[in-house]
Amino acid sequence: MTSKIFRSTILVAVVVLLSSLGVVMGVLYNHFTRVQVEQLKDELSLAVTGTEQYGNAFLENVEADRFRVTWIADDGTVLFDTQVDQSAMENHADREEIREAMESGYGSAARISSTLTEKTYYEAQRLKDGTVLRISNSQESAWGLMPGLLWPITMIAVFAICLSAFLARRMATKIVEPLNKLDLEQPLKNDMYEEISPLLQRIHRQHNQIASQMEELRRKTDEFSQITGSMQEGLVLFDSEGKIISINPAAKMIFEAEDDCIGKNFLLVDKSGGMRTAVNDALDKGRGYARESRNGRDYQFDLSRIKSDGEVIGAVVLAFDITERLNSEKIRQEFSANVSHELKTPLQGIIGSAELMENGLVKPEDMPRFVGHIRKEATRLVNLIEDIIRLSQLDEEVSLPTEEVDILALAEEVKMILEKSASEKDVGITVSGEGFSVCGVRRLLHEMIYNLCDNAVKYNVSGGSVLVQVENYRLTVTDTGIGIPAEHKERIFERFYRVDKSHSKLSGGTGLGLSIVKHVAVYHKASVHLDSIPGKGTTIVIEFCK
Repeated sequence: MTSKIFRSTILVAVVVLLSSLGVVMGVLYNHFTRVQVEQLKDELSLAVTGTEQYGNAFLENVEADRFRVTWIADDGTVLFDTQVDQSAMENHADREEIREAMESGYGSAARISSTLTEKTYYEAQRLKDGTVLRISNSQESAWGLMPGLLWPITMIAVFAICLSAFLARRMATKIVEPLNKLDLEQPLKNDMYEEISPLLQRIHRQHNQIASQMEELRRKTDEFSQITGSMQEGLVLFDSEGKIISINPAAKMIFEAEDDCIGKNFLLVDKSGGMRTAVNDALDKGRGYARESRNGRDYQFDLSRIKSDGEVIGAVVLAFDITERLNSEKIRQEFSANVSHELKTPLQGIIGSAELMENGLVKPEDMPRFVGHIRKEATRLVNLIEDIIRLSQLDEEVSLPTEEVDILALAEEVKMILEKSASEKDVGITVSGEGFSVCGVRRLLHEMIYNLCDNAVKYNVSGGSVLVQVENYRLTVTDTGIGIPAEHKERIFERFYRVDKSHSKLSGGTGLGLSIVKHVAVYHKASVHLDSIPGKGTTIVIEFCK
């Protein structure tokens, strides 16, 4: 801005200087011209008087160094000239000033030389005898004066320009310095040029508007960050060139992206072929899909194109963890297959024994054995159906009546029920600890403890033991049985899952006991912990909330 003010001031100064010089020179030139013409007229008047009185003798004695006198007859013939022999001069009848003097008595004219450097002024007057006396004088024209005036004009111009430059620089600095010190953060507190007050007020209004918009943008950004930051799903936004604009923590974990990935190409952060295809489909067709495994989890990636004013500006990636869904589908399929198999096995035993009895192929003395087999399989079938119904109720979170239940007393009750079967396997059951009560469904808690203790007895060794400890809102069942291998620990609570299927058939279990234990614990907001060493035994801990 300083340079612009400086240049503008210099330009104005130069224009004003040149214009002033031109005007002054023109005025002075015209003034001196008028003075010279008036002098010519005065001198002509004197010459006319002398010529009329003394004739040619007067003209011959005139000293005409500064001007020229010519006497012309009424026919235009030159009678006398102070500078040139009159006989060598041409007829002057056609000269403007001569013709005008003959007609009106007085004539004037001015003629410029062919070189434009000299201008001659003519004044003519008719004498009493009809002749015309003319006086003339030459002076340099305005163009002719220019070479002589060039040097002083140049000096004046240089001095004036230097002075103007100094003053312009100083003026520009003084004008701009307050502007450079403007406090644009608080424009209304500036006290300087009144002319910029409307501008400062407008800046103030714009500041308030920008501050409001920034606050709104910051609020929305925070909301977006909080929402995407708490999302379980991965979210990635990238532009039309594939550069990442935003990525939430879940997506960073899924794609194993660094914190500085913003601005990088998404396909360089994730280089899998499936994602590349999905990204291209999203940008070209509007939607893209992919399903891949990452870090032992299964994910589904949904990509959608983002458009604005008909142009593609980027795409959004949503990553869903479908591991649990796939596991649930797998468990559901396994459950359906297992239910069919488990129901079919006792039914086939019942049907087979009934057909033998119906066809008379069973001897009378064997009839009690076959009837007992049918009863045993029917009982197993009923227990299986009851377990399935109970699990379904727990899955559906059916509301059941609750009461205060003493866990120690419940454990003692289960011990009494299992003492007979335990003694048959030569397994001792011990219950110890301090009692505590929980608000829950007595029937479900009883079944949970029963299943834990029943498994501890069934999968124990001869001469083994089962210890049930109840204290500090924890129920711990420890046995000295065969134990559970490490590869089966994560699946032991699944429905119908058996570590040793041959042993399970001999024990007569349904394969739903531990699954019911876990579901009852979850129903009562308790956690389940398992620790087992093959060949040494298993410990299962149920920890209730206080």
